Amino acid sequence: MPNHSQCARVAICLLVLCVSIPLAAAAKNDEKPNIVLVVMDNFGYGEIGVYGGGDLRGAPTPRIDSIAAEGYQLTNFNVEAECTPSRTSLMTGRYGIRARQRPDGPPRGIWWGITPWEITLAEMLTDAGYATGMFGKWHLGDTEGRFPTDQGFDEWYGIPNSSDRAFWPDSDSWQEGAHPDLEFTYVVSSTRGETPKRLEVYGREKRKTIDREITDHAIEFIKRKAEAEQPFFAYLPYTQTHEPVDAHPDFQGSTGNGSFADVLAQTDVYVGELLDTVDDLGLKDNTIFIFTSDNGREGIKRSFGFTGPWRGTMFSPYEGSLRVPFLIRYPGVIPERQVSNEIVHLVDLFPTLANFVGGEIPDDRILDGADQSGFFTGKSEKSARETVIIYIGNELFGVKWRNWKMLLKEIDSDSYAIQNMAYPSIYNLLVDPKEEEPETFYLDDTWVDAPLWQAIEDHLASIEADPGVPDP
Repeated sequence: MPNHSQCARVAICLLVLCVSIPLAAAAKNDEKPNIVLVVMDNFGYGEIGVYGGGDLRGAPTPRIDSIAAEGYQLTNFNVEAECTPSRTSLMTGRYGIRARQRPDGPPRGIWWGITPWEITLAEMLTDAGYATGMFGKWHLGDTEGRFPTDQGFDEWYGIPNSSDRAFWPDSDSWQEGAHPDLEFTYVVSSTRGETPKRLEVYGREKRKTIDREITDHAIEFIKRKAEAEQPFFAYLPYTQTHEPVDAHPDFQGSTGNGSFADVLAQTDVYVGELLDTVDDLGLKDNTIFIFTSDNGREGIKRSFGFTGPWRGTMFSPYEGSLRVPFLIRYPGVIPERQVSNEIVHLVDLFPTLANFVGGEIPDDRILDGADQSGFFTGKSEKSARETVIIYIGNELFGVKWRNWKMLLKEIDSDSYAIQNMAYPSIYNLLVDPKEEEPETFYLDDTWVDAPLWQAIEDHLASIEADPGVPDP
């Protein structure tokens, strides 16, 4: 159990949004746990078996489901509405609006990602003695000083930007020289301190094989660090199931249920290989294994992702955008077969993992994350947070508090036009999970105005008091 000074130092860093700090988890032993973190791209809540998908989606997912059987499954795990803010939240423990895009900052289209001033999850783990490897999509900056190996990772293989660029090299309407900064994305590799090396153009053919290569590089990294007896952080932000959803040739047509099901089957095999690697090396009991997603399914009509019972897609303030799968396994520390609908947010992983590994949390900035180690280990039945703030881009859309949601703005599902509400929409997510009838139940429960508005006021006050980011 941590001493009082440690608790105080952690508490100062955490944004006060009606959350409580649980007792820190006691280390299982003196050996630091390894971490394998798998993050899918635009992957809906309802894709895998334990969330109602699997066979229902044309491809069973027994290997991914096994993480739930051996650990904790969250049914109310929240992220941000699009890729870059979510990845920012993960890496920094800070909402995207705080670390990536300030209301008084440059427009999103000009400046995006995170600056070198941010302290990343990889940097925190490096300071704690970890080897850090990233294999997959970064999407947090593609200029000098802002690549993964500039931000705490020892090595990286993957892509700097988004998979929609895989369409460009094969497009018959591509126009060379349309803009001085417009170019194809390349697969790159890098080690700490060196300029990333461009490898192959990331087109449709490379799109098919990239997740296989990401898995292979991660497995090689895990084996190498295990042999060196060094604790490791293997971060795998896969490129699937972002459009284009192109299965590897080994899986194309394998399910008979289309490309999305083929990719789902492919991903289950790849995750299974990661699990087997950890287990076969005798590292299972000392490895934290996490599977999650950056946001819900694609919003375009031709995408076939599935958000389960929830309304909406990415780029929206609805649960189909914000609520994604989250499974965590840490044998002997996190109890098996646990399921909870308590609210947890992606920003919570930074302080939670810091607690598990004995890492230092920065004390010169506001963190939005809450330490969930006590919740995950069963010391508390309640999450360390009750609220989630909802942004899309730079715009504040609303808040979740317990089972209630208040939206100051909504989005038209067909046009994506922002609808400014004359009076906020209030949803009870237990009674109306699809967010269809904001007034039906609210008039009986007008008392919820108080905690919902208080959470927003606390958040805005924290933004106002935030020292901000120095000039990059």
